[in-house]
Amino acid sequence: MASFADPITVYGKANVSAQAADEGEGSFTELKSNASRFGIKGDLQVDDDLEVVYTLEWQVDLADESGSDNIAARNQYLGLKGNFGTVLLGRNDTMLKQSQGKIDQFNDYEADIKGLWKGENRMGDSVTYISPTINGFSAGLTYIAEDDVAGDDAQSLSVSYGDKNLKQSNWYASIATDFNVKGYDSQRISVQGKFDALKLGAILHRQELAENGDSKDGVLVSAAYTLGKIVLKGQVQTLEDDKSLSVGADYKLGKSTKAYIWYTDRGLDVSEDKSWLALGLEHKF
Repeated sequence: MASFADPITVYGKANVSAQAADEGEGSFTELKSNASRFGIKGDLQVDDDLEVVYTLEWQVDLADESGSDNIAARNQYLGLKGNFGTVLLGRNDTMLKQSQGKIDQFNDYEADIKGLWKGENRMGDSVTYISPTINGFSAGLTYIAEDDVAGDDAQSLSVSYGDKNLKQSNWYASIATDFNVKGYDSQRISVQGKFDALKLGAILHRQELAENGDSKDGVLVSAAYTLGKIVLKGQVQTLEDDKSLSVGADYKLGKSTKAYIWYTDRGLDVSEDKSWLALGLEHKF
């Protein structure tokens, strides 16, 4: 990250892959911009125990042919932080989405867990509260006003323990639930642990249509093993009879840059199976 002047930080990442895809109706090749983004964020002390915090982030499609309409809003909010916790107003990931931490080893790629599961929501008209961390535990609540959920308000809650980046602790765990977020009630139990060079994670997921109570269950198990500059990764995700299997490897080229390769095979119960093979490059700033 680069800081031009306190308290503003400019940050982002560029991630582009060349992919061979088979999505059931035929095979093709493409360049894919995997949630490449840029943003600014900062904080300003306005009192001894009070800070103003803000984030303005956009997604950019580096592989877009025309170059038009390739910028989209991501998390954008303004808030206050103090001894009471943090309150954020604006567009933000729900607490259920945030509760996965870093368990999804193929986040932003075709194997992102949103490919099978509901609940990966970024909502406008939202108020987010995150409590202070006490003995490793913290809680969060997202309230979404009626304007963004077609006539009904919605809530997303989570309770977590540990550090989701696994840098300050070797364990992370969370319980989260959605109430009527985009028409679904969802629940997740997530856990991840670090054992020297090995990271293991798992998520139990349940989603239910709020309108008729139709429900589906799923499981995700992920692993990452660091071997020098190489990180080997694998992940299995299910939703009833739908399954997604992914394997891949990252190669560290520098402090903020990596090359990667991955393969995903998705078997679907009521539609054509799909698969992708990708080779790409990511740089963070």
